[in-house]
Amino acid sequence: MAAPRPMHPLVMPPLALTMGEPAGIGGEIALKAWRHRAEGVPPFFVLDDPGRLAGLASAVGLDVPVQAVTTPAEALAAFPTALPVLPQSLTRPVVPGKPDPANAPAVAAAIATAIRLAQRGEAAGVVTNPIHKQAMYEGGFRFPGHTEYLADLLAGEMAEGDREVMMLACPGLRVVPVTIHVALAEAVRNLRRADIVAAGRVTARALAADFGLAAPRLAVAALNPHAGEGGAMGREEIEIVAPAVAELASMGIAVSGPHPADTLFHPAARARYDAVLCMYHDQALIPLKTIDFDNGVNVTLGLPVVRTSPDHGTACELAGTGRASEASLIAALRTAGEIAANRRRPARQSDA
Repeated sequence: MAAPRPMHPLVMPPLALTMGEPAGIGGEIALKAWRHRAEGVPPFFVLDDPGRLAGLASAVGLDVPVQAVTTPAEALAAFPTALPVLPQSLTRPVVPGKPDPANAPAVAAAIATAIRLAQRGEAAGVVTNPIHKQAMYEGGFRFPGHTEYLADLLAGEMAEGDREVMMLACPGLRVVPVTIHVALAEAVRNLRRADIVAAGRVTARALAADFGLAAPRLAVAALNPHAGEGGAMGREEIEIVAPAVAELASMGIAVSGPHPADTLFHPAARARYDAVLCMYHDQALIPLKTIDFDNGVNVTLGLPVVRTSPDHGTACELAGTGRASEASLIAALRTAGEIAANRRRPARQSDA
C-alpha cells in the first residue's frame, strides 16, 4: 500500500481515541460514535485491537466496518467509510464485564501512544475512554488516574508554574474542583490558597485560548454553608478562599466570590459566570450531573495537548449488551475538536 500523502497544514488531523478498559463500554461507544460522523463528530481513530472491535460490532449488532490503519493520516482518509483503528495488542482475550489486570499495560500504552501522536501534531488531540482503576493498579499502573498520568507524560513540555486542572463541562455549566479524588475530610484539610489561585489562573487562560471567550468570568464557591457566616460556620472563607479570590482579581481576572454553593447553580446564577471553581469533588460534579448527566465532558486544562474524556466510568455491567449510551463520548469528541480548532485559529489567521 502506498504511503498516505501528508496532510495539508490547514486540514486538522483526526483525534486519537484510546481504548480505555477493554472489558468496559469503551469499544461499544466508539463504534456507536462513528455512526454519528455526519452529525458534527470530528474524524477520529481508535487505539485498540481491530479484531476485537470488529467482533464486538458483530456481537452487539452494529453495522460498523472496522479498518486497521498505520498512521493518523491514513485514518483520516478511511474515516468516512470505516472506523479507523491503530492496532494496540492486548495480552489476554477480553471478557466483557470482567477487567483483567494483565491488559493494563496495553491500556496505558494506548494512552502514551495517543499523547505522542498529539505532541507530534499527527493527532489534533486525545480523547480518553474510561479506565478501570483497580485493574490498572493491579496491573502495575502507578498513577491515581488519567490526569496525573497525562501530566507525567507531558512534564517536559509544561511551562514553569503550569499545572493540570480538571474541568467538567456540559451545555450551560463548567466546573473546576480544586481538590479532586481525596476523602472529604482530607479535602478540607488540604485546601490551600495557592491551589485555588493556580486553578483559577489556568482556568481563565484556558477559557480564553481553548473556548474562545474574550473576557472569561469566574465564580468561586465557598467551602462552608452560607459562605461561613462571617466565621460562625468556619474560617476557611476568611483565611483561604477570599484571599485567593483577591489574588486572582489582582491578576486582572474577572472573578467573584466566595459564593454560598447552594445558590450558585440555578439558571439565573449560571448566567453570571463562565466557570465555577469548586472546593471539592462532589460540590462540582453533583450540579453538573444533575443538570446534564448524559452530555458531561471531562477536559484537562493546562496541558500542551488537547485532552477530553466522557464523564462516566467503564460501566462494566453494560459491557457487551449493546445498551451503552455514546452521548458523553460524542460530546467529548466534539469538545476536543472545538478546542483543537480554537488552538489552531491564530496560526491559520497569521498564515492568511
